[in-house]
Amino acid sequence: SPKSLEINSPRETGKTFAANSKLKASFFSKFVDYPVITDDSGLCIKSLNNKPGIFSARLAKQHGSFLKAMKYILKKMKRKKDRSAFFVCSLSYKKPRSKIITVVGKIKGTISKKIIGKKGFGYDPIFIPYSKKITFGQMQKSKKVKIDHRYLAFKLLKKKIKI
Repeated sequence: SPKSLEINSPRETGKTFAANSKLKASFFSKFVDYPVITDDSGLCIKSLNNKPGIFSARLAKQHGSFLKAMKYILKKMKRKKDRSAFFVCSLSYKKPRSKIITVVGKIKGTISKKIIGKKGFGYDPIFIPYSKKITFGQMQKSKKVKIDHRYLAFKLLKKKIKI
């Protein structure tokens, strides 16, 4: 991991999840002579112009915690009829002296009316995936990891790099 190598992450200057995960793959691959996989992910809420989007982690940092960021989002959503949202995960894979392979996994759902559940992390307690009646925050980790945006991205990546 970057921490064990004591490498600080680069600034995420991309305008998309894919751009940021590519930027990280390109950056980290310079320090090692083995493949790297990097991720950029976040929550997009339709009625908030797909925000927080690529600023998901930064919004939490700005508000002091994910809990406070969720409260802020729910306040903004109070009068919104459209509660549709999606989680995105972009993975980039780079082998030494090879091109970057990037995939995007996406799971659609809705924003709950309140924060429910203590499992998961980030915005999980306000996201209800379509076809489910509970938030990611209420879901057993073993169930969540088989349907979420990261799982979908890894499935796509596995096909592309033929592991």
